[in-house]
Amino acid sequence: MDAYLIEWGSLLLRWLHLIVGIAWIGSSFYFVWLDNSLKPPTDPALKAKGVGGELWAVHGGGFYNPQKYLVAPAHLPDELHWFKWESYSTWLSGFALISTLYYLQAGSYMVDPSVAAISPGTAVAIGLGTLAGGWVVYDVLCRLLINRSQLLFGIVYYAFVVAVAWALTHLLSGRAAFIHVGAMIATTMSGNVFFWIIPGQKRVVAAMQRGDTPDPMDGIRAKQRSYHNNYLTLPVLFCMISNHYAFTYTHAHAWAVLALIILAAVLIRHFFNLRHKGAVRWEFPAAAIAILAGVAVWLAPAPRVASTGTAAPTLADIQPIINARCTACHAEKPTLMASAPAGVLLDTPQRIEAQAQRIHDQTVKLKAMPLGNVTGITDEERMKIAGWFEGR
Repeated sequence: MDAYLIEWGSLLLRWLHLIVGIAWIGSSFYFVWLDNSLKPPTDPALKAKGVGGELWAVHGGGFYNPQKYLVAPAHLPDELHWFKWESYSTWLSGFALISTLYYLQAGSYMVDPSVAAISPGTAVAIGLGTLAGGWVVYDVLCRLLINRSQLLFGIVYYAFVVAVAWALTHLLSGRAAFIHVGAMIATTMSGNVFFWIIPGQKRVVAAMQRGDTPDPMDGIRAKQRSYHNNYLTLPVLFCMISNHYAFTYTHAHAWAVLALIILAAVLIRHFFNLRHKGAVRWEFPAAAIAILAGVAVWLAPAPRVASTGTAAPTLADIQPIINARCTACHAEKPTLMASAPAGVLLDTPQRIEAQAQRIHDQTVKLKAMPLGNVTGITDEERMKIAGWFEGR
């Protein structure tokens, strides 16, 4: 029953996280596009009001004319919409999800004895420390470098993320390492909203309510942090889906795989940001495609080599291994899960044969299964499965 309730919690939290994440990312992408697309107003009346840019758009059968003030309007409107709950809801639902999937099941999802002999409690502490420490380092780097050089800041912060990826892949399971790099970046994004963007906007509103002139630096700092969030979005999205693709996080140099994919994601986002401003720079997506293609070639499995010598193990030889190491999860009535992950069943000879490629890929090539090696499969057993697969 506990496993069943955890699966329901996972389902509902994933759904909620996806919904509010779409709302946050959608509004973030829209406002970055809007900022990059605004044109100086030609109407003297708009200039006199302090409007620095405007845009005409048509959508859903209606015409829209958004305007952005250089600092703030002369008078505060009665109704003012705040874009903050999308970010807060995304982080809260994400933290609840990572707690349900990883922290409550750290022994299965976070600890990999072949990587580091740590306890589940230590793994959880590393995960939580990564989230908090990632924000602290990012914020310090911003304070030190953001007004000197955005490029220098970007290079230093990217190096920090890569260093974290390297450290986590040497402490946690590959799957947990990737998801925690993404969670660290997502925490930083939400921290920008909570600690900088919204407080700055509140200070502007408070100054107007007092009749004072708002400090333009509040808007400048908020915009800087908002642009950082824009570039960080695609790397976070990759980390979120990476757990479905074990060939990335089980590689011997998984940290480098993640570093290259993050770089490609940033280049893609940079292309779109420039394009919104009217500058089409194809070298950026071309570089991103080249990086991703290079990673794909690098991760490509080695061709199968026909075995020679002794007779290959038969299905009857490897079925006891599958029964002992795999069917605790992959059966019609599993004992470690509420239901078989991905619907893969391995509790009959026919089902084993039908899933031969997947069994080989997950247990031999990637060594991603059993998850966290919770059932204690040995290297000898993996080799026997490989011999059966190659001799079929």
